[in-house]
Amino acid sequence: MKEAKVIELDEVAIRFSGDSGDGMQLTGTLFSDASALLGNDISTFPDYPSEIRAPQGTVGGVSGFQVQFGRKAIHTPGDFAHVLVAMNPAAVKANAKFMNPGGTIIFDSDAFNEKNFKKAGFTTDDPFTECNLLDYNKIPVPITTLTQESLRDLGLDNKSILRSKNMLALGLVCWIFNRPLDYIEEYLKTKFAKKPLVVESNLRVLHAGYNYGNNLQHTTPQYMVNPATIEPGIYRNINGNQATGWGLIAAAEKAGLELFVGSYPITPATEILQTLAERKDLGVKSFQAEDEIAGIATAIGAAFAGDLAVTTTSGPGFALKSEAIGLAVMAELPLVIVNVQRGGPSTGLPTKTEQSDLLQALYGRNGESPVVVLAASTPSDCFWYAFKAAKIALERMVPVVLLTDGFLGNGSEPWKLPTMAELPEIKPRIAKDASTFKPYKRDEETLAREWAFPGMDGFQHRIGGLEKNIAGTVSHDPENHQKNTDIRKAKVDRVVSLVPDLEVCGDESGDVLLVGWGGTYGHMLSTLRELRQEGKNVSLAHFNYIMPLPSNVNEVFSRFKKIIVCELNLGQFASYLRDKVPGFTYHQYNKVQGLPFTVKELKSAVTKLLEE
Repeated sequence: MKEAKVIELDEVAIRFSGDSGDGMQLTGTLFSDASALLGNDISTFPDYPSEIRAPQGTVGGVSGFQVQFGRKAIHTPGDFAHVLVAMNPAAVKANAKFMNPGGTIIFDSDAFNEKNFKKAGFTTDDPFTECNLLDYNKIPVPITTLTQESLRDLGLDNKSILRSKNMLALGLVCWIFNRPLDYIEEYLKTKFAKKPLVVESNLRVLHAGYNYGNNLQHTTPQYMVNPATIEPGIYRNINGNQATGWGLIAAAEKAGLELFVGSYPITPATEILQTLAERKDLGVKSFQAEDEIAGIATAIGAAFAGDLAVTTTSGPGFALKSEAIGLAVMAELPLVIVNVQRGGPSTGLPTKTEQSDLLQALYGRNGESPVVVLAASTPSDCFWYAFKAAKIALERMVPVVLLTDGFLGNGSEPWKLPTMAELPEIKPRIAKDASTFKPYKRDEETLAREWAFPGMDGFQHRIGGLEKNIAGTVSHDPENHQKNTDIRKAKVDRVVSLVPDLEVCGDESGDVLLVGWGGTYGHMLSTLRELRQEGKNVSLAHFNYIMPLPSNVNEVFSRFKKIIVCELNLGQFASYLRDKVPGFTYHQYNKVQGLPFTVKELKSAVTKLLEE
């Protein structure tokens, strides 16, 4: 047998793709976790179909999972895949445009037949020619047949056997990229501990795929991606939804409060509710409400009762919560509202990412209802901004909206676990002196009122949606309404004292300033680095604090000749900046396809602006 050809790479992107029932999400997750444990930096992008169960074998039913891993810092899942694992022809058609030139396509040759060609919409029996994929390394593997042969003596029915074929693909890819199987084996044994036959079948097929690669060394090269150099510590692979939940739990512990979450399940935010529901051992109280309005209403009740109160949702659910958010604004209760943005309007693209809820978060309520708005920028970053949202809500007695998105919520990356001692203090404004307490008496500096809740003797007061005077008595005085409306706005504006200055990545002044917010950070940072390596005078300013904006925005913007705002909507942040930071020309690059940016398209937009 010939020696295996070993190719050393700095980074590589792999895309697993097949029907939504083929287990591609689990396959990609296990491969990602195994790579992270080896010391590679990773970034993942799960890509689910929007339909619950699209017709099998069709392009609309394709589910994908892309992971980029390497020996240096990885900020995106990669524009294009170096390797595509395709379980059927539809997976090839759906992902052809996301392939790196000259890449490798590993496909289940058993599934490439006339019936599946028609389901995928091919007009010939040569999908690779139709998709213009001739100059690619194509490796046909009889995945279905090998799976059936591996499990022939276990007495399983064919449907049960075929559920394991994703493990054969995983085993093969683990051999190609020199990933040990230890972690995957342990996961399967733990996950299916009560189903020994399932464990046996999956392990058999996993090793069959690994051995198949070993036996075909002459046609299947091995790739070596060395570990990254990272700061010592305890790490885990975490997605944005999990990180959000953990950040809220950490905030509750720091504040010395119990955490309550009242939510209604909605893609792609449901996992936050699930993550919190698992931690009753940490004092978390979770409530799955009958609808979105009930979810936030219970959270407001919990805030009134003295808990760190949270509700989670996505764009359509956020719209339903708008009246209740107004109640929280009026009652001046601490509340965290997490919006994991997705394609819209209405149900839109429920599994796809977008940034189109910004203006809704800022202004989408009746009356003058100002709230603080933050946006996380990486999956692990969701931990910090969930913690920060809770800190602001509790210390300033104001509702806080945290914007993430489907890309962040479902995507994952390695995260160094912080200790509780490393996190800042949270000091809720709990009332202490009953003799001087008045419900709407305020701190002179922050304008935050004191927080008193049922059971605190001597602090009885009225609260609700009607305008009050300082003593909590209902007031219909027009001047009092004007005064309190101004105060509620000023209270949000004064949160700027907790907002760090806007930082510039790159030169402090120059030709072009890239501006973005939230989950586009990784792609914009990668774009910046590539442009600067090419000698372009470009810098980046990325926003996490939206309302209020950092105090030095005007000064930063004034140092650059041109500003281009890049966002996954039709220009909402650019419009907001024109209102809040006037006097500048804001060029725009916008995308609304349910997909994150690619570095290639961002580079093209900036290069074009430089040449104008």
